[in-house]
Amino acid sequence: MTIGIIGAMEEEVAVLKESMDIEKVVEYASMQFYKGVLCGKKVVVVRSGIGKVNAAVCTQILADKFNVDVLINTGIAGSLDAAIDIGDMVISTDLVEHDMDASIFGDPVGQIPRMDTFSFPADAELLKKAVQANTEANPDIKTFTGRIVSGDQFVSSAEVKDKLVNLFEAKCTEMEGAAIAHAAYLNKISCVIIRAISDKADNSATMDYPTFEKQAIKHSVKLVRNLLLLL
Repeated sequence: MTIGIIGAMEEEVAVLKESMDIEKVVEYASMQFYKGVLCGKKVVVVRSGIGKVNAAVCTQILADKFNVDVLINTGIAGSLDAAIDIGDMVISTDLVEHDMDASIFGDPVGQIPRMDTFSFPADAELLKKAVQANTEANPDIKTFTGRIVSGDQFVSSAEVKDKLVNLFEAKCTEMEGAAIAHAAYLNKISCVIIRAISDKADNSATMDYPTFEKQAIKHSVKLVRNLLLLL
């Protein structure tokens, strides 16, 4: 089994790369893919870059060039639920691209026209193990499961936040996860999206984000390492 691990930013994957036994580094589409062993498992670790297109291209390369069996996407997100605080972890049940809007044709916002699904599901077994991994690795923070929404925008206004909550009943918002889950769905690859909360996705977001980014990444890395031991 080969596991693909995707992070949007270098900060998210740097610690994992430092911990793994790297066999080779290959470049495709201006992305560096690190193939090797981490926590006793065969992995390919890569920084996708920010946004849905980068994330989808990265996922397709992992499918085509590395034949990954499982996809794990780590990262940070803005909370859309008052119960979910900065530092807590959200693990996806399903994902929706919130900036897809063909509602003029009668589709709900988020529905990709002519696709057979509204949301892209996470693998149930991966979800269960990710919850267990976080509970064990980060007992000082809370673990939530639920819908994650993705779009090519950093949500930093209460108005947009309220819209996402009302339309999608999502737990958090970010910029890559749904695109990765979308590509995984098309390629029939099991995936799970893991998000540490770095801000509240409202008017305080630009203030919170830099402060809590490092803390969020630390929690994500501990979760991923523990999850690999369970796979």
